[in-house]
Amino acid sequence: MLACARLCSSTIFSAFRTSPVAAVGQLQRGLSSQADGEERIASILKEKFPLASKLKVMDISGGCGAMYEIHIESSEFKGKRTVQQHQLVNAALKEEIQAMHGLRIFTDIPK
Repeated sequence: MLACARLCSSTIFSAFRTSPVAAVGQLQRGLSSQADGEERIASILKEKFPLASKLKVMDISGGCGAMYEIHIESSEFKGKRTVQQHQLVNAALKEEIQAMHGLRIFTDIPK
């Protein structure tokens, strides 16, 4: 996460040295990509777990999309141990995980 923060901030500061307008553009792109990544992951999980009653995806990397936290509640997890539930989520995000530094997964079964 520290490396991500350094990368994001060094890009913005480098742009600021040349042009304050470019720095603002870099910052806006960084913030929009955070939401884009969250939306992309949420869309994949909604498709893979159509019975999910709750789903929350958060970029916890400081905005560069290197680490996400996922909270998902689905009846599809019923009868499965926690590790099996997490394996299902990992399998659903197989392609996206390759570009991530880390992933926190929290699964639950509706009460």
